[in-house]
Amino acid sequence: MVNHKNEKGVQHKTGAQIGERKIIEIIKQHLEAMPNLPVPFGDDVSAVNLDQGQVAVLKTDMLVGKTDVPKHMSLWQAARKALVMNVSDFASKGVQPSAALVALGLPRGLLQKDIEEIARGLNAGAREYGAYVIGGDTGEATDLIISVSLFGTAEKQALMLRSGAKPGDILAVTGFFGKPAAGLRLLLNNLFVSANLREVMLGAVCMPKARLKEGLALGKTGAVSASIDSSDGLAWSLHEICKMSGVGFNVTSVPLSEEVRRFAEFNQLDPLELALYGGEEYELVLTVKQKSWVDAAAAVEAVGGCLLPIGKATKDSQVLLDVNGKKQIIEARGWEHFKSQI
Repeated sequence: MVNHKNEKGVQHKTGAQIGERKIIEIIKQHLEAMPNLPVPFGDDVSAVNLDQGQVAVLKTDMLVGKTDVPKHMSLWQAARKALVMNVSDFASKGVQPSAALVALGLPRGLLQKDIEEIARGLNAGAREYGAYVIGGDTGEATDLIISVSLFGTAEKQALMLRSGAKPGDILAVTGFFGKPAAGLRLLLNNLFVSANLREVMLGAVCMPKARLKEGLALGKTGAVSASIDSSDGLAWSLHEICKMSGVGFNVTSVPLSEEVRRFAEFNQLDPLELALYGGEEYELVLTVKQKSWVDAAAAVEAVGGCLLPIGKATKDSQVLLDVNGKKQIIEARGWEHFKSQI
């Protein structure tokens, strides 16, 4: 790939070379920081201080047809997913969303029935999690773009940030990993599985679920020291908490779904690769204070979920997988726009 030069002969890399995360860093360097931000730049959501310890919580995320909508996903499912993506970030902070604005970029060839399908999907995604779409913008684009901005309010002190993990805290997740990654491989590579497995894998891709009930329940316990949404992959989520909290992790159990284990064995794939680095999951990855584990687990169980312990936070900066006496480094990689391919 060729670098571009400016008039002074300085080489500039393209977006495909530097990736989404470096692009964000470049933009951040040119922004004047707002004083007294209640949520650090780079967490799952943004926030602005209100009165009496309250904060307005904000999140925006966009879905683009070429990179985010695989074949076999309907427009209804794509529009619903655009809401779920944002709700999942609210879930990781323990915040109830109340309203959404939606900006649509629509190719001019879309039919009226397609637009109606998108509208129904947006409403379904919002109402599923107790929010409403209250406005937005529409324009012409060469590809489908669904950009959602979510709003809610919360107590500042109750937010579950990425930055509070301490050595000895229990590392936990709200579900098993690998099904969306397996489903994407199934779609892209025409792999063969049983009808039941195929339904499970494609459901994980086309009908993701945000763990909002779990996040709200956990937020009320005060047991969580750090939390993140896992949509960029389990491995990347672990490294993000480490970076923001100044800890490491010793992972003693990979939360690999049994369906993924069977799928990987049948198709000669590495199940750990699917579970750790696949992305497109909307589970919560969090650390829990040891003394509060029972309260946290009970709160999640009370809303119909489960909390799976998978390791502990350490003083080291590394993220290690330590299973059956074998140790290996979990790399800091996952889904990244401009670099990753659907």
